[in-house]
Amino acid sequence: MTKASNTFDFAATSLGGAPIEMARYKGKVLLIVNTASKCGFTPQYQGLEALYQQFKDRGVMVLGFPCNQFGSQEPGTANDIGAFCEKNYGVTFPLFAKIDVNGGDAHALFVHLKKEAPGVLGTEAIKWNFTKFLVKKDGTVYKRYAPATAPADLVTDIEALLAE
Repeated sequence: MTKASNTFDFAATSLGGAPIEMARYKGKVLLIVNTASKCGFTPQYQGLEALYQQFKDRGVMVLGFPCNQFGSQEPGTANDIGAFCEKNYGVTFPLFAKIDVNGGDAHALFVHLKKEAPGVLGTEAIKWNFTKFLVKKDGTVYKRYAPATAPADLVTDIEALLAE
């Protein structure tokens, strides 16, 4: 396998089961988040949707990747996840099939994101749900944000990347 060097070199499966090439988002700023429906940070779906609505027409995509690796807080099926997000938070941004973000079965996209933007003290492991990665229009990883970072706190960085 060729070594992927850019976020746009990866693919993932949509929540509905369709393959999605990240290359379809070339030229856009991406906010990639590992999500969960039964987490203390789950209300961040509302803030993520607000960011998406605020910036989607200016070239920002929010991409949610459900993950059940932290406290089994995403136990549902794809249909359960989609219905929950739509009903409770009005989520319209793309959601993907449930993945692992750590360990031997970690999705290749998240392996890349973690390598390019390690966490505190250089650790690559994701510590909890709602870890966020901001990706520039050229596909390079700009920054990693902790789960406790509210989506609204990313506005300044998003504005800066849109201005590039």
